[in-house]
Amino acid sequence: MRYFSQFMVALAVVVFVGHAAPDAQAQVNPTERSVTEESMFEALTGDSNAVSGRVSIPDRGAGNLIKPDNKSWAVLQGSTLQTLSIVAVVGMIALLTLFYLVRGRIRVDAGFSGRKILRFGTIDRFAHWTLAGTFIVLAITGLNLIIGRTVILPIIGEGAFGTLTAFGKIAHNYLAWPFMLALVLVFVLWVLENIPNKLDLEWIKQGGGLLKKGVHPPAKKFNAGQKVIFWSVILGGAGLSFTGFMLLFPAVAGTPADWQMYQTIHALVAAGLSAIIIAHIYIGSVGMEGAFDAMGSGEVDENWAKEHHALWVEEEKAKPAKESALSTPAE
Repeated sequence: MRYFSQFMVALAVVVFVGHAAPDAQAQVNPTERSVTEESMFEALTGDSNAVSGRVSIPDRGAGNLIKPDNKSWAVLQGSTLQTLSIVAVVGMIALLTLFYLVRGRIRVDAGFSGRKILRFGTIDRFAHWTLAGTFIVLAITGLNLIIGRTVILPIIGEGAFGTLTAFGKIAHNYLAWPFMLALVLVFVLWVLENIPNKLDLEWIKQGGGLLKKGVHPPAKKFNAGQKVIFWSVILGGAGLSFTGFMLLFPAVAGTPADWQMYQTIHALVAAGLSAIIIAHIYIGSVGMEGAFDAMGSGEVDENWAKEHHALWVEEEKAKPAKESALSTPAE
């Protein structure tokens, strides 16, 4: 009977303590040898938003081991942004392939004349290729961070993927600076000639001559399509530069939530701009005959220029001989 009484007293104490213990926080020691994620999240009730450890540095936020809000951000990174990036890039490639099969390569209707006209000088081409080269590397290395584990890792294996990603991260961080400098240079060089005007509306109405053979809407040095590319690059590049700076210096970005917001914006803008640049590369290479010469040698055939930038050719012809960009190759 005495043992039964002691048992009942102990049971009452256990029940009392169980009801009296605060429900707001379970006790978990994150420094224990074996702590599971489930046990940590079981400790999160009420207004708690993190499982914290102990740190000796001034930044107490470094002691946060797990933040439940990060789980939703991780899902966004691993699912939504990944899907949007793939759709943007693969979708644009598929669309351009279909366009090529239907329309074919845009030819110079009058044929090449053999007479050249200077379209872009050395500084213009330097700015363009610096911006283009750095963007391509930044786009590839950035895309690898979004879809690499799903697409590339299974193909090349963990070792090669780890090395590729490590060097890619270094390239991404350092090439961001020449990209930003080239972006400013391109803006200064071409902004005055890329201001929209009424002439662009007529170019758009005629589809820029891209959809129907023999149609050549008048345009100055930059047509409406090129202006769209220009402003997409300038505004998109500025957005990437700002958010990228915040990602490089998270202390400046603010709270972890702010950093996650900048990262999401950075990824979305990069996906959209990558799709636009793929279209630009297509038109400037296989999509249009004679177009690559503009940024290759800097000189384009006069007939090509007349068909795509007739008003600009007239302006060049109206200039004095010393200022004119027209030239005739030696016989």
